[in-house]
Amino acid sequence: MSHDDVAPTRRRSVRVLSAAAIATVLTVAPATAASAGGHGHGHGGADKCAKQVNDTYAEVLKCVTVDGVLKHLKQFQRIADRSTDPIYPGSRAAGTKGYADSVKYVSGLLRKAGYKVTLDPFEFQFAFPAVLDQITPAAASYETGAFTNSPAGDVTGKVIPVDINLTGDRASSSACEATDFTGLDFSGTADIALVQRGTCNFVVKAQLAEAAGAEAVVLFNQGNDPTREALIVGTLGDDPGITIPVVGASFADGSALAAAGSTAHVRVLPTETRTDVNVIAELPGKNRDNVVMAGSHLDSVTAGPGINDNGSGSAAILETALTLAKVKPQNTIRFAWWGAEEDGLLGSAAYVAELSQAEKDRIALYLNYDMVGSPNYIFQVYDADQSSFPAPVVVPEGSTALEDLFESYFTWKKQPYDDAEFSGRSDYQAFIEAGIPSGGLFTGAEVVKTEQQAAIWGGTAGASFDPNYHEAGDTITNLDLKALEVNSDLIAFAHLTYAFSTESVNGVKGKPVPGKPIKLPAPAGPQGTFNTGDGGHEPHHPEE
Repeated sequence: MSHDDVAPTRRRSVRVLSAAAIATVLTVAPATAASAGGHGHGHGGADKCAKQVNDTYAEVLKCVTVDGVLKHLKQFQRIADRSTDPIYPGSRAAGTKGYADSVKYVSGLLRKAGYKVTLDPFEFQFAFPAVLDQITPAAASYETGAFTNSPAGDVTGKVIPVDINLTGDRASSSACEATDFTGLDFSGTADIALVQRGTCNFVVKAQLAEAAGAEAVVLFNQGNDPTREALIVGTLGDDPGITIPVVGASFADGSALAAAGSTAHVRVLPTETRTDVNVIAELPGKNRDNVVMAGSHLDSVTAGPGINDNGSGSAAILETALTLAKVKPQNTIRFAWWGAEEDGLLGSAAYVAELSQAEKDRIALYLNYDMVGSPNYIFQVYDADQSSFPAPVVVPEGSTALEDLFESYFTWKKQPYDDAEFSGRSDYQAFIEAGIPSGGLFTGAEVVKTEQQAAIWGGTAGASFDPNYHEAGDTITNLDLKALEVNSDLIAFAHLTYAFSTESVNGVKGKPVPGKPIKLPAPAGPQGTFNTGDGGHEPHHPEE
């Protein structure tokens, strides 16, 4: 997502504590066998957890289980499987039956548990499936999608490759200069420019193609490394200034379209304004003006059920919320399940935009959980202190304390971790732009795991952290249960901690969590395994 306009950090009274000082304000029960791994709800455990208050670390770490989280994930899978949505069956995308049923499931459980649940509406532009068919020299239908803010259009005509490179290093500056179109015949009434990803912004390629006379653009992936082989569907920005449709293609499909004598059909239908909702659940604390907030996006991409992205985060915070439902917290606790994240962080942005400044000031912190069970995972924490990655956004004061807590927990559990760029590339964007301290966890997406990372975390070197990222294969089998269990425990641990005190983040004193106090260790430090990129995601720039 673009970060051209970042709001200045709000001024607030903040006393940021060091990692060592964090330890003195936490009370942590010793780890039990149940919290260390393999803990289920057997022998009446679920009934006991549902009846007790769960206001100690020992209770929370025992009651938030991977089995409980999986129960929600299996329900999300069933919802997608049963969805007969006429446009995107089998998914939980915003604006579909699958998403509506996901909202019903989550909100129903929360209401039953005693939360005040609000369905927060927002409008968005619902995109219909695009079409990309090759007609000659061979007939084929290709997977595609319209670029964000692509105009509508229906074009059948000749395909004209523009300075593409299908061999060798596949280095590409296709359609980045007006001279790339020199000598190409765009004089017909239905010409489709075939352009390759690389070097310049997508919108520049589209603008130059239209200026040269093209009636449609197919922008295919670059193919220069494994992360640039699959279908690419990006954004043209908020105001692309073009009138022709732009659709995406994989490198292989783009190569096929480049054949001599190729003709094709491109169709992008007009978008439709639809209304969907965020699910907001709140449990009042003694301090109504110090709100501890966590969120995950509930929607999937249109291609499939979205069980890791982002059923994993949604299920983990749902299980945390249900476990904490009987707690009498010092601070008000709030959970959010966002809609239309995959369409551009729309639900969370609309929510924050609706808040008055006074309401924004009530939010002590926001914790974001987007993909916490990747099948070829590494453990990552948003890099608020910028020890690994310079942040492309203003990091709100207090965010480093959130990073320290996550890192201290991983250190306590003897789990190595690394940094993920504090980029705003998920639903915490609107919160950090509002100056609200933010943090989060991540287990990796499309980036390929290195040999060094496989030696530290296991898994498969040479494969993506999530090989099914944004694909139909992101199903209930697309998870690592250890990653899901460790992160679910940490999510619950963090929310219970801040339910009682946010002093380390914003200086507002609370009280210790009940239970036998021990000191968390200082963070061991990130493993430092990323030499390039933003940590688990491919670098996110406008040309991408």
